[in-house]
Amino acid sequence: MRLWVDTAACPRTEILFGVAAIERLRRSAGPLGGDTSVVLSGPSAESQNWPGAALHADAGKLGGRLRQALADGPLVALDGANVIDPRLIKFLLRASGSCLAARGEGTQRAVALRLTPDLREAIPADADTLLEVADALSAAGLIAPLDEREFPAFIDKLRRSLPYWIYAVNDAATRRRLERQMFWDNYKGSTDLLTRYVYPPLVWPLVRVCTRWGIHPNAVTVLSILLTFAAVPLFARGDFLAGFVCAYAMSVLDSVDGKVARLTLTDSKIGNVLDHGLDIVHPPFWYFAFAWGLGARGGDNPLYQAAVWLIVFYVADRIVLGIAKHRLGFGLHAATRIDGLVRSFIARRNITMTIMALSVLCGIGPAGLYLITAWQGLTLAWHSVRTVWVGFLSPERARPVA
Repeated sequence: MRLWVDTAACPRTEILFGVAAIERLRRSAGPLGGDTSVVLSGPSAESQNWPGAALHADAGKLGGRLRQALADGPLVALDGANVIDPRLIKFLLRASGSCLAARGEGTQRAVALRLTPDLREAIPADADTLLEVADALSAAGLIAPLDEREFPAFIDKLRRSLPYWIYAVNDAATRRRLERQMFWDNYKGSTDLLTRYVYPPLVWPLVRVCTRWGIHPNAVTVLSILLTFAAVPLFARGDFLAGFVCAYAMSVLDSVDGKVARLTLTDSKIGNVLDHGLDIVHPPFWYFAFAWGLGARGGDNPLYQAAVWLIVFYVADRIVLGIAKHRLGFGLHAATRIDGLVRSFIARRNITMTIMALSVLCGIGPAGLYLITAWQGLTLAWHSVRTVWVGFLSPERARPVA
C-alpha cells in the first residue's frame, strides 16, 4: 500500500501549533510498515522534508498525476495541506476496496481517498484538487463514503469517542479556530472538576507558549517532576503556602504536557512513562508529608494512622482500577456515563489536594486529612463495587461510552 500526498498547496497552508503541514502529516502517519511507502507528488514535492519518501516533482494536473500513480496499484490519497486525523490515515491504509472520507462544507471541505486501480480511468485527468476527484467519483457512483460505524472512534487515552476529522486550513482565522477546537478536543471525556473548569484559562496560554517556542512536552514533564518533589519537604515542615504553590503549579503543568504532545504529535514512550508514572506515584508522598507537617508523629498518633490508612486506600484503589482496565480493555471511568460523572469528584489528586488546601486555609488542617482519608475509602468502595458489577456480573458486555 502507498500513501500518496499531493503537495501543490503545501507552501500556501497555515501552520498549526508551530508544525508545518507536511511535517504534521509525517508525524500523523507515524511509523509505516515495510509494505507501505510514501509518495510526495506535485510541483513543490522536492522542497518538502519527508525522509524515505519518493519525490515526484510534477507540475501537471493532480488528476493526471493521480491516474499515473494508480497504474502501480492501490493507494491512499491525501492533500498535504490538510490536517488529518492520524487514526484515519491508519484506518484507510488497512482498509480494502475504495472509500471516501470527507468533512466540512464549501471552502472548508476536505477529503481523503482510498483508491484502487480500477478507478483510474474514471478520474478526471484535468482535476486540480482531490475534492474534484472525490466529487467526480461520487457523482458516478464509483466510490462510497467511509462507513463511520466501522471507524474506531474511541480514544483510550482521552476516555472518549471522537469521529475522525480532516481540516482544510485556508487562512489565519481558520487556523485560530481550529487550534482552539483541537485544544478542547484533546481534553479527556471524564476528568476532575479543576481540570475541566478551572485550569483551561491557564493551560491554553501555556500550550500556546510551548508550541510557539518549540518547547518539548518532556521538558514540561521534567519541570512537573521537580515541582512534585519540591512540594514534599515543604509540606513536611509545615510550609503549606509554598507547598501548595508547587502542587498546583505541577497540577496545571500536568494538563499542559499532554496537550502539547498530542497537538504537536510529539508524544513518546518515555514521556508517557514519566507523566503517568508521576501521576500514580506521587500522591502518597504528598499525603504523608502533609500529615507530618500537621504534627503526625509515631504510630499511636491519629494523624499518622489516618495517613497510613489513606495510603492503603489509595494503593488498593489503583489496584482495583487496574483490574477493571484489564478486565474491560479500557478504563472503568469510560464504562458508563455515571462512571464518567463520578470521575469528576472522586478522591483523585486535584480533589484531595483542594480539600487539603481549603482545610489549611480555614485553620482545620487535621480535619482535612481525616476527610480525604474517608473520601479515599469511599472511592475505593465505589470502584470495587463497579468493577465487580461491570467487569464480572453484568449480563451485558461493557463498551466504552462517548
